[in-house]
Amino acid sequence: MTRAQFHCRLPVPAALTAVAVGMAGCVSPTAPPPPPGGGQRLVLSYAGYESLVAPVIARHGCDAGGDCHGGGIRGTLQLSPATAKNGIYDFDQLVLQVNPVHRDSSALLLRPLADEEGGKPHPTKAFATAADSDYVAVRGWIQSGVLQ
Repeated sequence: MTRAQFHCRLPVPAALTAVAVGMAGCVSPTAPPPPPGGGQRLVLSYAGYESLVAPVIARHGCDAGGDCHGGGIRGTLQLSPATAKNGIYDFDQLVLQVNPVHRDSSALLLRPLADEEGGKPHPTKAFATAADSDYVAVRGWIQSGVLQ
């Protein structure tokens, strides 16, 4: 083998070795990583909503009437108007206000709770304390949810 032939052959094996070593670090995982939050979602009962939560919402006048819960610039919770109640729509909207991991930190509980009781900013304070029967009903519904 001449010196010229040696130089021509040397880079090929070295390049192949470099590619093989580099590929070892590019192996894809056998399973995709779990999604944030573990990939679970909180499933809340529609029947529980109808029996426990809907009466509380109605009693406190929480609907799209006036400046309350019409969505848009009014806030994140949009509900159906009192003249055209849509239970499934309202249920779906209220579920979005529930924190599946830290349920007691849910906006559905904290926004209507009195500030001095740990509530969050909201123009109307429907619950004076966490012992209020309406608060207890809504909290019970949230706590009964199942992670799936």
